[in-house]
Amino acid sequence: MHRRTLFKTSLGAALALMLGAQAGAQDMDETTQASFDTVMAFMGAMGSGDMEAMGRLMADDMVWHSEGDTTLPWIGETVGKEAIFEFLGVFSANFQTTKWENTDAFASGDTVAVFGRMNGITTHSGKEVGEFTFALRAKVRDGQVFLWNWFEDSFGISQAYHG
Repeated sequence: MHRRTLFKTSLGAALALMLGAQAGAQDMDETTQASFDTVMAFMGAMGSGDMEAMGRLMADDMVWHSEGDTTLPWIGETVGKEAIFEFLGVFSANFQTTKWENTDAFASGDTVAVFGRMNGITTHSGKEVGEFTFALRAKVRDGQVFLWNWFEDSFGISQAYHG
């Protein structure tokens, strides 16, 4: 490699690293921070079983959408706060979460993305699913979650559920 090409390549790489570090170090704007805080508070309330706090953080017309194997009783779309509370009862009757770890979370405006690792036991079969990854896209309006779009390894979960 010629010196000039090497210099340009090194300079480009260094510039990209500096710009990336600056972008990651910037503060969130007020809307983005509020959205992020709302989603994290909702997750915390859900994890601790605080239904009152969850209810305050949910829009009345919230949509909970889980992609995957529709033979699992919690996969599909549920609309409305009361229907979501019923859905959560069905979910908790069928799946016992044994691990939940958020590994990455990002926000932009009203949208929050969370990625992580989970494990659990399906009460239907009593089988452990095995550790799997999840992704979440949530949207916030007026301090309340109005979209919870959940992605998980429903194939692995389905295999454990159906025994």
